[in-house]
Amino acid sequence: MAEELEIALRVVLIGAGATIVMDIWLFLLKRLGIPTLDIALLGRWVGHLPRGQWAHDRVANASPITAERWLGWAAHYAIGVAFALLQVSVWGLAWGRSPTLLPAVLTGVATVAAPLFVLQPALGAGIASSRTKTPVRNIAMSLANHAVFGIGLYLAAVVSTWLIPTSLTRVSTASVVTRGLDPRVHAFRCSICGKEWIAGSSPAMTSR
Repeated sequence: MAEELEIALRVVLIGAGATIVMDIWLFLLKRLGIPTLDIALLGRWVGHLPRGQWAHDRVANASPITAERWLGWAAHYAIGVAFALLQVSVWGLAWGRSPTLLPAVLTGVATVAAPLFVLQPALGAGIASSRTKTPVRNIAMSLANHAVFGIGLYLAAVVSTWLIPTSLTRVSTASVVTRGLDPRVHAFRCSICGKEWIAGSSPAMTSR
């Protein structure tokens, strides 16, 4: 499998999966009576962007957009995939193949900057919810939500390792492996002979 295709598949699976985990969390919060963002308002904000309106005094008072709830869900998941791309870009494909929890949570918490400094001001809530009645509480909730998203990145990455086995992506079946070759290999190009080689921790090499 080409590495570019593998990255694309993992990013989409991880981003969508992490967003699902976050949505489950938000659903539980709503069941407990804790208010969360109305996804239709996100769609309304996105729908007004082509009209040249970035920020609203209060997006709830803006004119409704056709299918704004569907548009909001699409934007919600697109943002999740974009954050997954950030995760893989920062921590590398190696993390996607062998995910660990801490890098995912760090990315999740870091992405809280997006709602605090971009989305909330654009929706009329002010920077870091400064125009709301309970800004500290809202900031804490945003941090919790994105920490859960980070956990979702990890869980979705683990699932992606089941759906996209690493063994199918490292070495093509056409390769002839020399005895003694360590299976944990990496590719490099021989500048003298112009062939591509597989090298492991042992001296053995494989040409392909």
